[in-house]
Amino acid sequence: MNWQEVCSHPSLQDLPFKIELDENGKIMMSPVKLYHSALQGEIEFLLRSLLINGKTLPECAIKTSKGTKVADVAWVSSTRWSILKAQTEASIAPEICVEVLSASNSPKEMVEKNQLYFAAGAKEVWLCDEQGEMSFFNAQHQLIHSELAPDFPLQIEV
Repeated sequence: MNWQEVCSHPSLQDLPFKIELDENGKIMMSPVKLYHSALQGEIEFLLRSLLINGKTLPECAIKTSKGTKVADVAWVSSTRWSILKAQTEASIAPEICVEVLSASNSPKEMVEKNQLYFAAGAKEVWLCDEQGEMSFFNAQHQLIHSELAPDFPLQIEV
C-alpha cells in the first residue's frame, strides 16, 4: 500500500491507532493512550504559541526512504507549508518533528526515525518521554534546548 491508499481505504478510517507504513508498504499500527494524547496536545499548543510564523501539525505524515512515518507533532514554517499544504504526506519533513515516546518504542526505532526525519529535511527532532521530559536533537547531536524554539520548556506538565 501507499499512503494515499491508506488514507482513502474505508476500513482504515477512524481507527484508535496511529498508522504508519514501512518501506514495503506494510501497515504498522500502535495504540495511543490518553496521557500520550495529552502530551501531544500540550506540545502542539506550546509550539503554536511560541512559533507564530508557521503551522503546527498533529499526526503529521512524512514520506521517508523507509515508508510513511507519522510524527506525533510537527511545526512547519510558512515557507515550507506553502509547498506542503496540498500534499497527502509531506514530501519534505517539517522543520521540527516531535515524537512522544511510549513503552512500545525501542531506542533503535527512535534513532532510525530521527535519521529518517533528518534525511527528509527536518532541522530538529524532539523526543518527549512518558514523564514529559523533552530532548532536542539536530542532525549532528543532542541539543541543550531547541535552537528553533529556544523558549520551549524542558519539561511538559499535563
